[in-house]
Amino acid sequence: MLIIQLQQVLTTPINQKSRQNQSRLTVIFWYSLSLTFAVGYIITGLRQAFSSKYIVSDDAREYISWMYRYFSPDLFPGDLIADYFQSVTPIGYGIFYKIIAALNIDPIFFSKIFPIVLGLITTSYCFAVCMQILPVPMAGFIASLLLNQSLCLHDDLFSGTPRDFIYPLFLAFLYYSIRSSLFGILIVLALQCLIYPLIGFVDLLILFLRLFRWQNGQITISQNRKDFILFVAAIMIAGILILPYAIQSSQFGPTITAAVARTMPEYWRGGRVSYFSHNVISYWFDGRDSGFFALIAPPQLLFGLLLPILLKFQSHFILTKQVKDEVKLLLQVVIAGLIMFFTAHALAFKLHWPSRYTHHTFKMVLALATAISITLILDATFRWSRQNGRQILILGTIIILGAGLVLYPSSLKVFPKTPYIEGQVPTLYNFLQKQPQNIVIASTSEEADNIPIFAQRTILVGKEYGLPIHTKYYAQFRQRMLDLINAQYTEDINQIKDFIQKYHVTFWLLERSAFTPEYITKNTWLQQYQPEAKQAKVKLEKSLPVLATFINSCAVFETDNLVLLKTECIKVVTKN
Repeated sequence: MLIIQLQQVLTTPINQKSRQNQSRLTVIFWYSLSLTFAVGYIITGLRQAFSSKYIVSDDAREYISWMYRYFSPDLFPGDLIADYFQSVTPIGYGIFYKIIAALNIDPIFFSKIFPIVLGLITTSYCFAVCMQILPVPMAGFIASLLLNQSLCLHDDLFSGTPRDFIYPLFLAFLYYSIRSSLFGILIVLALQCLIYPLIGFVDLLILFLRLFRWQNGQITISQNRKDFILFVAAIMIAGILILPYAIQSSQFGPTITAAVARTMPEYWRGGRVSYFSHNVISYWFDGRDSGFFALIAPPQLLFGLLLPILLKFQSHFILTKQVKDEVKLLLQVVIAGLIMFFTAHALAFKLHWPSRYTHHTFKMVLALATAISITLILDATFRWSRQNGRQILILGTIIILGAGLVLYPSSLKVFPKTPYIEGQVPTLYNFLQKQPQNIVIASTSEEADNIPIFAQRTILVGKEYGLPIHTKYYAQFRQRMLDLINAQYTEDINQIKDFIQKYHVTFWLLERSAFTPEYITKNTWLQQYQPEAKQAKVKLEKSLPVLATFINSCAVFETDNLVLLKTECIKVVTKN
């Protein structure tokens, strides 16, 4: 009797239950449990986000800092970095934050709290999609649980960037595709193209694949006219919405070619991107930006690979008969993702990093497939236990399975793994905020990365902003870096003066350790800029650069490790 009751609660499809009230309560229970875990994970991550005023997601510094222009149009005047990241920010994402600014909500604050909303939407659609494929509420819970765990293991929900929207929008697209909701599909596709256009291409390919049917070992074309109308409408919407973004982002184009990228240290191990690898397997399989199976975690997701096998053995896994035909959508997602993956490789880097097309979509597919697989196996175990009187076996299986799924995060040293960084020098940000809005700060210190987001002032260069993707942007950025290294370590005062005048530098931020050879040799960022970095090290080994002599006389702000020099002082001293 206990086994029968457990089977009814855990693996019985809701459409087989005779009492509809019981079905509704079962769905509500598992759905509520899904939301509970989602909120719990997110709030745990947000505790770090609000532990200090000067905390922000790592990548949010690129996308959010320029958005302070919505509050004050005079911010970041003639700022190369702000102009570039504004141009590559998807139009819909920019409009979204413009509305937030109009409501007088701070962008940093909003980027921290909005994951709650995104997480709840993601969980809801994940649960709903799973129920559409296999109407067992427990499967919906497992799918959403695994997906939320996966999102919290990477910066896919807390990043404060457009990619946070991938999961709720793509799962919504899958849901409305299963439901054949033309209006829902087109609305979600439009939002996807506006906020994260890359996945819009995957959406289009899925709609294209749905024009064909596999029947009796042959591929046939759909006879449903609505499928073709939907596909044509989707093409038109995507073209209309993606074209303006392509034009907007092209002002700093074209993109760097793969042949050129192979010659750049920025694209190899230790570089800003680390795209290429001498390990062929790693490059194609798990490379963060190049591999089709990159960043797939937790390992439980690999159980999803069993689903095709389980579906082949309906006589052993009776519940497979309840798996709807819509399960083929998961395969279509995989095919579409792989097509875009190899296309992105072939057109490198016109369609951004190839892994973006599989990293996100595969995680969703595997979460759904794993949940269905586990449910099928558990149901088969129930049936076998009933036939053989092995009640202890099924109870043990349930306990082990439940513990393994729910308690997995507690086995990790850090969970959730949030991408938040904390600004270490609030007094510096406060000092710079009191300066005119048109100042420019030059620095090789990584602390400079935090100045645009926390002080809303222009920096000449910064490690976080050195993306070697678009040629017109990175050519200027790289030249600035080379000029900065040469000027910072020169023995010629005139070279410093020319540098200050060329880039209108107002302040020069230095680390006290910047004038030691180890500072250069251990700095992977500076090592990308050769031969200037090597030449600077050689100079340091022989003598002290002239800029170091101004630390005592021209410092306007100091901490234990940082010194801020006013360049006007350098000019005055040199004149005297």
